[in-house]
Amino acid sequence: MMLAAKIALVALCALLVLVILLQSGRSAGLSGVITGGANQFSNRRPKGVDSLLARVTVVLAILLFLVTGLIAVMYHYNVH
Repeated sequence: MMLAAKIALVALCALLVLVILLQSGRSAGLSGVITGGANQFSNRRPKGVDSLLARVTVVLAILLFLVTGLIAVMYHYNVH
């Protein structure tokens, strides 16, 4: 059980970082740096994609918090 929770925690961390980096933001932060100047003309994302990424970020952050709490409780009660 502990191993599954740790694997889920690592997967959630990776997904959360990926989703955050995919968001456009106000100044196109890292998404502009990664794609370079070629993204100047195609930077107009539909509003639906940005709102979807924001919702996915919130859900992943909540899941990350819950799994971290679960691991803390399992360590406290010595569940391996």
